[in-house]
Amino acid sequence: MLSQNGRLKIAVQKDGRLTEETLHLLRSCGLEFEFPKRVLATSCANFELDILALRDDDIPQYVQEGVADLGIVGENIVLEKQSRVERLLRLGFGTCVLMLSVPARSGIRSVTDLAGKRIATTYPASLQSFLTEKGIIASVTRLSGSVELAPSLDVADAICDIVSTGSTLRMNGLRPLEQVLTSQAVLVANQESRGHATKGKLIERLLIRLGASLEARGKRYLMMNAPASAVPRIREIIPSLKSPTVVPLADSDMVAVHSVVAEDVFWDVMENLTSAGATDIVVVPIEAIIR
Repeated sequence: MLSQNGRLKIAVQKDGRLTEETLHLLRSCGLEFEFPKRVLATSCANFELDILALRDDDIPQYVQEGVADLGIVGENIVLEKQSRVERLLRLGFGTCVLMLSVPARSGIRSVTDLAGKRIATTYPASLQSFLTEKGIIASVTRLSGSVELAPSLDVADAICDIVSTGSTLRMNGLRPLEQVLTSQAVLVANQESRGHATKGKLIERLLIRLGASLEARGKRYLMMNAPASAVPRIREIIPSLKSPTVVPLADSDMVAVHSVVAEDVFWDVMENLTSAGATDIVVVPIEAIIR
């Protein structure tokens, strides 16, 4: 079922760990909208897009059924729901791990030791798929929350739950045993919407914006002056996208060099550039990169 008003509809988490980053990403693509609390839908003023605010667990189903054309949701939820949606883009935030954990003093040392044991989880489908792949038969108990308490209440011998920093495990006397899967926020699409003549084009336009915004994250644009003789050394220093732009200046012995550099190596690069003879270095934020 395609949404009927002709506008693209995207489902996002109403209130949770993905909400702020999701809204920031959409706005970084030039989309103008309000996102007031207690409102279930809002519209973009400058793009044919409506934003639906939903519980994250419901997003895959809404997208699968075509109530929403797109959704931004944790990949772990898509996998757990076994939803028939198309995963278009991994978004680089909301990273977490679905982890098997056991009490710190447990004699369970490897995943094979879980055979015949009780495992509590809110992700029974993902866990069962993992156990089947490993050839392990165990008793899986589904819980709706507070999974980390299950071993101390003698409900389970191990748990399988989402871990971000590991602090909750430590607070409850648990230690990680093995990763079941890794996850991050993903953009998913309704398969019919993706192939629709009008909505498919809108999705492609939005994908270009999202891809350009994500590509620019963690990068800065560098401009500098340098002696022409220093260009070979500068090219070695700068981890450019392809090749730095070199522009002659009025002084025939000098050039301007422009390039892109990642934030995680930025200061090292800056120090090396000054040592190579670069001067008047200017750093500019990047909003989008389109390849």
